[in-house]
Amino acid sequence: MSLLAEKDVKYLEELFGKELENKVKLIFFHEDDCEYCELEGQLLDEVQALSDKILVERYHKDSEKGREYNVEFAPALIITLEDGKDRGVRFYGVPSGHEFGTLIQDIVLFGKNAKPQLSQETIDKLNQLDKPVKISVFVTPTCPYCPKAALTAHNMALASDKVTAEVVEAGEFFDLSDQFGVSSVPHIAINRDPEKFFIGAYPEPQFLQQVLDLSE
Repeated sequence: MSLLAEKDVKYLEELFGKELENKVKLIFFHEDDCEYCELEGQLLDEVQALSDKILVERYHKDSEKGREYNVEFAPALIITLEDGKDRGVRFYGVPSGHEFGTLIQDIVLFGKNAKPQLSQETIDKLNQLDKPVKISVFVTPTCPYCPKAALTAHNMALASDKVTAEVVEAGEFFDLSDQFGVSSVPHIAINRDPEKFFIGAYPEPQFLQQVLDLSE
């Protein structure tokens, strides 16, 4: 049974045909006894069929490729251009519900040369970072505000090679969510420190300031 409705397939085929200028690679990592890996694999098969500019590669989490990309959990999805260079944009968990829209916007973003959709002021400040920053955005498929936070984080990863932005499906990784005290979403943790977080889909300037302050 198809996961994508016929009307969505038609819309996405037209969208990708119009917007994708470059090939986009979706690198999918799975593992044994993974409850959600099969579902995500099917979803990616259906997305790949929408455009010849979308490439999908599959690897075990514990493979050499998994170590190369520092993959910690599965299912995991890393979005790159055809060159496979890690630009710090990743999902842990199935990008379903509202987060499917995040995946589609990421694909379009990468298909247009992977240039961050941020103000020049934000880009300049991110380029002044002198140490790595990891942004973990905990989301749920039913959260309508989460995509804004997820996309802001992913754009920041594109703007700076010091930033990694991971979108984590809170319900699939319950232990991790519990560790970080996630009770509402979007819950944004900085540098995997349970004490350094903020909650909400902040506008870009405030989101940036929280990231900078909490990464100190």
